[in-house]
Amino acid sequence: MQPMGNEKPGPPSFPGRPIVSPFVASPPTGMPFSSPGPVPGPTGYDASGYRNTAPARFNGPAIPPPPLPYGPPAANSYQRFPTPQFPSFAQPVPPLGGPPSSGQPTFPSNFIPGAGQQTMPPPPSYHLQPQIPSVPMGPPPPSVDLPAARANAPQSTLPGVPSMQYPYRQADPIPQVPAVQTSPFVAQRGGYAAPPLAAPMGLSLREQMQYSAGGPPMGSLQGLIEEFNSLSVGSVPGSVEPGVDSKSLPRPLDGDVLPQSFMENYPLNCDPLYFRLTTSAIPSSQSLLSRWHLPLGVVVHPLAESPNGEEVPVVNFGAGGIVRCRRCRTYVNPYVTFSESGRKWRCNICSLLNDVSGEYYAQLDANNIRIDINQRPELTKGSVEYVAPAEYMVRPPMPPLYFFLIDVSVTAVRSGMLEVVAKTIKSCLDELPGSPRTQIGFLTFDSTLHFYNMKSSLTQPQMMVVSDLDDIFVPLPDDLLVNLSESRSVVDAFLDSLPSMFQDNVNVESAFGPALKAAFMVMNRLGGKLLIFQSTLPSLGVGRLRLRGDDSRVYGTDKEPALRTPEDPFYKQMAADLTKFQIGVNVYAFSDNYTDIASLGTLAKYTGGQLQYYPSFRGSLHGERLRHELARDLTRETAWEAVMRIRCGKGVRFTTYHGNFMLRSTDLLSLPAVDCDKAFAAQFALEETLLTTQTVYFQVALLYTSSSGERRIRVHTAAAPVVTDLGDMYRQADVGAIMSLFSRLAIEKTLSYKLEDARQSVQMRIVKALKEYRNLYAVQHRLAGRLIYPESLKFLPLYGLALLKSIPLRGGFADAHLDERCATGYTVMNLPVKRLLKLLYPSLIQIDDYLVKAPDDARDGENYLRKVPLAAENLNPKGLYLYDDGLRFILWFGRMFASDIASDLLGVDINSLPDLSQINFCARENKISRKLMELVKRFREADPSNYQLCHIVRQGERVREGSLLLVNLVEDQIGGASGYVDWILQIHRQVQQSA
Repeated sequence: MQPMGNEKPGPPSFPGRPIVSPFVASPPTGMPFSSPGPVPGPTGYDASGYRNTAPARFNGPAIPPPPLPYGPPAANSYQRFPTPQFPSFAQPVPPLGGPPSSGQPTFPSNFIPGAGQQTMPPPPSYHLQPQIPSVPMGPPPPSVDLPAARANAPQSTLPGVPSMQYPYRQADPIPQVPAVQTSPFVAQRGGYAAPPLAAPMGLSLREQMQYSAGGPPMGSLQGLIEEFNSLSVGSVPGSVEPGVDSKSLPRPLDGDVLPQSFMENYPLNCDPLYFRLTTSAIPSSQSLLSRWHLPLGVVVHPLAESPNGEEVPVVNFGAGGIVRCRRCRTYVNPYVTFSESGRKWRCNICSLLNDVSGEYYAQLDANNIRIDINQRPELTKGSVEYVAPAEYMVRPPMPPLYFFLIDVSVTAVRSGMLEVVAKTIKSCLDELPGSPRTQIGFLTFDSTLHFYNMKSSLTQPQMMVVSDLDDIFVPLPDDLLVNLSESRSVVDAFLDSLPSMFQDNVNVESAFGPALKAAFMVMNRLGGKLLIFQSTLPSLGVGRLRLRGDDSRVYGTDKEPALRTPEDPFYKQMAADLTKFQIGVNVYAFSDNYTDIASLGTLAKYTGGQLQYYPSFRGSLHGERLRHELARDLTRETAWEAVMRIRCGKGVRFTTYHGNFMLRSTDLLSLPAVDCDKAFAAQFALEETLLTTQTVYFQVALLYTSSSGERRIRVHTAAAPVVTDLGDMYRQADVGAIMSLFSRLAIEKTLSYKLEDARQSVQMRIVKALKEYRNLYAVQHRLAGRLIYPESLKFLPLYGLALLKSIPLRGGFADAHLDERCATGYTVMNLPVKRLLKLLYPSLIQIDDYLVKAPDDARDGENYLRKVPLAAENLNPKGLYLYDDGLRFILWFGRMFASDIASDLLGVDINSLPDLSQINFCARENKISRKLMELVKRFREADPSNYQLCHIVRQGERVREGSLLLVNLVEDQIGGASGYVDWILQIHRQVQQSA
């Protein structure tokens, strides 16, 4: 099917309409750009993501982790449980030319001098204790030239601002030198002022970057505001205790923050929930792009749930047809311009002048604005949905179709999976979208295949068994898919009897491959959604798999990546066939043992589906999660037989795409079934050595069939300025979008290279980016002893560390089960930005004050919830904490937590139970328990895409505490992996080495 065959873009060879950029570009330099083509980044990436680089270790010196007590050292504090030891991926870093510096984190305020303002004299020298050497962090000279990158800019003297140093964590304090007070200018709107010098140090976390300052115009140029932080780092010679106060390091305790400049500079852009750029400043040249060492791309979430409950406006052009550019096929949008009294409109993508049809004509006012613009959402909104006419269809719209392929072997029956699945499907039948057109069918399997005739004229379903696995055929092909409304009573009878039908089954075999082929034969006429429930390693017929991944010697060798890819090409070929016939696959995998998620997940990966993994599933413990996630899968609005394309302006082209889809052509993504929980990422490059436009436009178009049978096109349009200054690119960076690209690229790299190589690639790109930014300002501002980073990327080092410690990338053989590693990797490839960042850096919330002291009003009670960094030292033995990574809750009880409150919450004496895993977490008949359940419910409702089961852990509960919570405290040293402070020190050393 080629529903968007008419969307072939034309060659974008015409100059774009000049648009005034909201950024003030630097004057052109004397050296012309002469690069003949795209300059590959020096980080080892190729067109498909990562390219192998020279082996290197991703951590700094491996040092044994010191014992970390929970909370402040006090009486009755206990020794931390020794967490599972990850194989060290650390390697000593060669020493620098001089002795290491020492100091504390600093977050300077921005400072812009006025014209003619005198610089302050250097402060008096610090009087340090004899045993601690002085830190090389002197003040700037009396006058400093502007950065060399702006060679043609007028020169101006900038005042030196002395710095104040944190004391080392020693018994003897070090006197601090007070900062010189200055009078900052107000920043000028719309421009960037000159970069500030090192500002007063020693600000607390709340005070970070709260001081902004600007300057008046300098000469003929408006001042350029440069916002950056500098962090003074180092170690005391002869000691492993770092000279950084960990409490002052930046942390994303509030989660994802949407980029504000994206909408402020271009208010007609679509909401960033739908479309996010890794930087909202496009480089003007290949040479500039070569200095941007982070991914250059976008994250697209086309069906995201509308912000603030606002629906995307629906536009129906009627008989006149959808208004599109006749050359590049761009849809009319807020950035097109009208001329010739409204009879022509110019495409913002390719600049072609198009005719306005009589049905769409409207007069222009004095400003060349259509007089009916307020009645035209497509000209005022960045996101719209068009009703597609018949020309966008190659067949009648398909009905919503759900086909269930269910494992009924002994493992599925005894775990309770079969019973939970049957009951959940029945409970959702009334809410399946598309009624009365909805189609449904079932096939069960163990060592044989079981088809079910559910014709409406029957009172009970008829089972037909096929035991020949080598020559699959479909009995009664016309009666295996039925209209749900017509056969509802037969479907209900089948689901009621399904658990008892196989309750005595002792068959341990799985003919999954033949069952998959049979399901394809049933569905290929209409397409639809195939839901697979698999609990046993496929063992019979085509697609049978073997146990692998249990040999630790494979890790660290060239054979390691093969463990994370499908063993049998049957699965990828089946995925291609399923996609061709508009069949999307969602896989629900359950097992106590290895089930080869790497192979099963391929079915979801290439059909735009998803994989849900339930290790060691027990219906009594995990049934609620399965019920919620299956019900959401069945009842959420789905876009059927969809295709998606991203268009972009002249001089830019998309090169790689990342997520769950099948690439039908060079830029057309095939998505048989897509919904609001799925996001995609893409990288783009410059086609030309030098961009001639001032603005680059992007447009995402998703053509799909709604459950009601209507063909729709959802369109998101955005614009971004073209800049000539690397500093602008860093200032407008979006760390959430960057981490989304980083995560997908790193996981894809693990399919071809070792885990160590994937970790190294991420780290080296971070180091090179910070080095490049440092080179812009370090010399001019005498910041040799500091780690410099822009405000927009202050969380990048921590998110990078969290990614390296995440399940798909962490450690080696002993640090994550192979199935769990692969399942989490498939999940990450689908995640929107907000959910991904929460998975990388989860919330850790102290809730005991909320339960005991907070008023019943939920809004007033928010002040009693305290988010803390992910480090064991922040766990108070007297407290109660809730860990939330978006996929699960962990309720951690401190060893000194009040036992009466714990009994009210759990219904048992927590100290009398050696194993808390069997406690049923539910509401009790008391006020505190109800408050906790309401809090948990509120957190779940904030993100209904997953159901977070609550795991209860007590401090000192050795194995469970370590495997559930301690191993996920990313700021701590875990095995050979660095903690946050050591990671910052290591990044700083590597930046200085390569500077």
